[in-house]
Amino acid sequence: MSRTRRPPCPVTGEPASRLVQWVSAELLADLWRYEFRVDVRPSFRGATRFGLWESPTGLHFFDPMTAGDAAFYDRVYARMRLDRHRDKGPKAEFAMAAQSVAPGDRVLDVGCGFGAFRASVPHADYVGLEPYGGADRPPYVLAETLDGHLATNAGAYDLTCAFQVLEHVERPLAMLRGMAAAVRPGGQVIVGVPHVPSAGARIPNYLINATPHHLTWWTEAALRAAAERAGLVDARVEQAPWSDVDAIVYWIARCSPIRCVDRRYRHAWSWHAASAVGFLAGYAMWTLRGAPRAADDEGASLLLTARKPD
Repeated sequence: MSRTRRPPCPVTGEPASRLVQWVSAELLADLWRYEFRVDVRPSFRGATRFGLWESPTGLHFFDPMTAGDAAFYDRVYARMRLDRHRDKGPKAEFAMAAQSVAPGDRVLDVGCGFGAFRASVPHADYVGLEPYGGADRPPYVLAETLDGHLATNAGAYDLTCAFQVLEHVERPLAMLRGMAAAVRPGGQVIVGVPHVPSAGARIPNYLINATPHHLTWWTEAALRAAAERAGLVDARVEQAPWSDVDAIVYWIARCSPIRCVDRRYRHAWSWHAASAVGFLAGYAMWTLRGAPRAADDEGASLLLTARKPD
């Protein structure tokens, strides 16, 4: 371990505090191919293994940081059929974020998917950005990146938000700084992220939390450090509870015969079987029960709310 290069934290730049585990690129590629029918090798860019590291802030991150390409996301989202879960209602983090939106506020939703957050803020002037996806995007969702949009819209918004997006990018601090640049002085920035410890981090061989999809898992300390380095003030971090649309993760973790502590990925038949059992039983429980009414865990996500200085 002492001879292993400790990569820098993508938020603070400090060397990682510990190696959680090595993960074979071949194992991940096989899992993505079997479960999602997608070839991730182009996104891996020749990497043969990935380190899952923990930074001094508690942030977990994969090294090398290799985000999925457009072909990867088009295939994965088509397999996940995200649109079929729209009738399960909004995420709890949407309702929490909506409390910060005043009537008439200009809101920019980065990586918005189908623009689901818009339904939670009907009183706002909403614009969504989503570079991936098909031609069926609604008119209030633009097929633009944040950097491209900033070229003509810097400082044009009262609030910018990103729900379950920051963990997908190779440079999360740069994205947060871009979101800060999009709002006027005194404007707000809201970010929802997956976290650790959490139900998702306890599911064996859980690909949604793996590179090239999720590159980072967050903690309150990591979010506060990112907000400070992005020039934001008055940072507040809250836990978002489970809602019907995302509670499948809670039930998969509850129903899995194996619950991970440190090691999350392993090529063992017991782990593959536990993953299958957890998904099938968890899906059934999610269909029958929806969101747990009195969850005894860490909740669905962390929500950062911060402000650009006046």
